[in-house]
Amino acid sequence: MRGLLTPLARDCEVTMIPSGERVTVPAGTEVRVLQTLGGNVTVQGDYGQLMRIDEKDAEVLGADYLAQNPKSAEPQAQPAEGTFDEERVWEQLRTVYDPEIPVNIVELGLVYSCKATPLPEGGHRVEIQMTVTAPGCGMGPVLVDDVRQKVTGLPGVKEADVQLVWEPPWDQSRMSDVARLQLGWM
Repeated sequence: MRGLLTPLARDCEVTMIPSGERVTVPAGTEVRVLQTLGGNVTVQGDYGQLMRIDEKDAEVLGADYLAQNPKSAEPQAQPAEGTFDEERVWEQLRTVYDPEIPVNIVELGLVYSCKATPLPEGGHRVEIQMTVTAPGCGMGPVLVDDVRQKVTGLPGVKEADVQLVWEPPWDQSRMSDVARLQLGWM
């Protein structure tokens, strides 16, 4: 399925990459699946434009896509029961991917800090500072929303404050060795 042209089964709202603009793409538009990491799908339109299809809309790619990517057909998970565990926060952060780069935001070095604070009424507030690979990238707010949604779905998390920061500026030295290997830079 990856790399093959696939017509969209219905009109679908997508996020344009890298602008972050939301647009509706009409049914029948042919797209090529480029990346399916983290649940969302990065596709390329017939004029080369990159778009992100949200996980909840993955069925727009048709039955063949869903057969090869069964997780996309599963309903969105409800907040899990249990106690708070900061390692689970980091696990969730590792499921958020830059839509243009097949590496998660932790390995890319986009997460600058993650701090959990117990709340007086119970549960935790998680504060995350993160950045993007380029200051003009419109996907920053989209990634912030992804992080917020995934972190607030964790047991014991009552609040998630996710801030997009620009200082210090991101550069390739912030990437882990894992990311460098994945991208063939080692």
